[in-house]
Amino acid sequence: MPEITDKNIFNEIPKQIPDEIIECVLSNDNITIERIISKGHNTPIDQYYDQEKSEWIIILQGQAVLSFEEPHKEVRMKVGDYLLIPAHKRHRVEWTKPDSETLWLAIHFFEAKKKPR
Repeated sequence: MPEITDKNIFNEIPKQIPDEIIECVLSNDNITIERIISKGHNTPIDQYYDQEKSEWIIILQGQAVLSFEEPHKEVRMKVGDYLLIPAHKRHRVEWTKPDSETLWLAIHFFEAKKKPR
């Protein structure tokens, strides 16, 4: 039986963040939950995420701007904003707040297949 662990999502944030930090909080065959810490980080120019799983994200602290390739759309996010990104929806992080941490919670999952009627 797994041990009970208790942590705080806002604790253990390093003072220096030269690279974006992606930490797995929980993972199994169906779902992955990550804590992401950004500070002025973005996706390299002309690169996009194209993920096998859908992704639900929420900003717990800070701000970010995401952009989507087709159709082109930019989404500005602040604390409390959340977004569902379907699998294979090409997107990138354009901007995160450079002078303080942006803390994301990201949940990656396979969409349930719809049953025919």
